[in-house]
Amino acid sequence: MRRHTLRTIGLTTAAALALTAVMGCSEERERPTAPAAFASSPAPERLTPEVARQAFRAYAINEDVARASGDERLALSWAGDGQSQLIAAAFRKAAFTGEPVPRYDYGTPRLYVPRLSNYPHWFVAVADRTTRSGDGAGGDAGAGNRDGRNGSPTAGRATASKPGSKRTALMAFHRASPSARWRLSLTTVLNGKTKVPHVAVDGEGYATPLATFDAGLLIQPRSVPGIQATLAAEGAGSVAAGVMRTGPYTSGFYAQTRRSKQQGSEAGLAYDTVFTATGFPIFPLRTTDGGGLVLYALSQNTVTFLKNRQSHLSIPRDAAHLLDTLVLKDELNVTQTLQFAATVPAQAPARTPTQTPTTEAGRKSAPKAEVIAHDGAVTKAFTRKSG
Repeated sequence: MRRHTLRTIGLTTAAALALTAVMGCSEERERPTAPAAFASSPAPERLTPEVARQAFRAYAINEDVARASGDERLALSWAGDGQSQLIAAAFRKAAFTGEPVPRYDYGTPRLYVPRLSNYPHWFVAVADRTTRSGDGAGGDAGAGNRDGRNGSPTAGRATASKPGSKRTALMAFHRASPSARWRLSLTTVLNGKTKVPHVAVDGEGYATPLATFDAGLLIQPRSVPGIQATLAAEGAGSVAAGVMRTGPYTSGFYAQTRRSKQQGSEAGLAYDTVFTATGFPIFPLRTTDGGGLVLYALSQNTVTFLKNRQSHLSIPRDAAHLLDTLVLKDELNVTQTLQFAATVPAQAPARTPTQTPTTEAGRKSAPKAEVIAHDGAVTKAFTRKSG
């Protein structure tokens, strides 16, 4: 009887201890715990002229710090799209030549800020840009600079600017998301004796953005790069000349290509160049005359190769810093990033059946799109064995 009582007491004690342990665990589980920290996305920021003004100022300051100190990584962190390719090429050229990267001073910008509700956000700044030091990246895009020994063109180089010279820059800034930084997507420089068109701005200071597929213009904004590339490939006789003016950066490219092919052939070289639209953003704004101002980029790829073993390739001055070797093989491939701005007139109203058909003289005088700003440089070059 005593043994049974002890066993009962022992079991009761063990059960009590187990129950106490369970209750203790339960109490511990029920204690309030601090909420786990989760990463949250930044709240969207409303795009206003003041936000654009701050973004422009931040870029100008950091760009100058990066160029003054030779900090390519910092410079690239404030750029994107085609502009990042041009900046990388400029720093590589500086390392190759031993000269500093060009530095710029910017005047007070005119800011054209679209009223946008969704990302990506973007705006266009127009500002006087004075070259403080360096050579302004050293050339004139599409000006027809050629290597005299083999007839192949040195690439369409960035607009040359001597220290102290002032040009008008059109700059497109882009912000992909609330968590992203504002970056300079594109810079192009106004052609000489050309004026920036009047962009439509409302009473609150906002510009009117255009859809890239806006059919109210003579050329839809997304088609402007392709029309220019067509003129560059086919010349003034192209159908594209009916909607875009001929000039140095349209049919002028075609004339340059023909000269280079002729010179190359005489030197025993084959030469070909292709202009193509890029995947970079297009920035279209409404102008006060009902037309549009469109900022965009093109790519130009040029291939030169030997037709016979007696010929030889020469190194284009504007591509030397991008080549891994200065001993050229029998093919040279050079890629340029070119950046432009064009004005595009409004689409003419449809003619009614009672109206007199347009004469040939009237067609020639009809408004056309026009390239008003340009910039660019060699951004890639390599040599290899053909085939």
